[in-house]
Amino acid sequence: MTDQSQQPISSAEPVEAHGSIRLVEENCTSCMICARECPAWCIQIDSHTEQVNSEGGAPIGGAAASSTSGYARARQRSVNVLDRFEIDWSLCMYCGICVEQCPFDALEWAGPHVSSAPSLDGLVQGREQLR
Repeated sequence: MTDQSQQPISSAEPVEAHGSIRLVEENCTSCMICARECPAWCIQIDSHTEQVNSEGGAPIGGAAASSTSGYARARQRSVNVLDRFEIDWSLCMYCGICVEQCPFDALEWAGPHVSSAPSLDGLVQGREQLR
């Protein structure tokens, strides 16, 4: 019978380990729950609102959005469009609250910790680096 404490320890990091965070941009609704719940305030989000038509979901605007016929129309639907999503890894505690709190699964653990950088500015990653 072998003792479990004598088994070799694997050097491979488990998938669910807390490392870097990946943004699943198509799931993000810019609700900002992740930024509000982050205890380190390391997430910055900017977004804007666009009107969408009810048939295809394509953005509309300008004069096409107004009706002069005098008839009541259904209220147009608006969606948030993500402009900027950044994580400052120099502030992040890797606690995972942002991943846990996102109701749309737009954040997920992605692997090892972020590498060091020559300056603090190098530890701020935007949408392109977080994909």
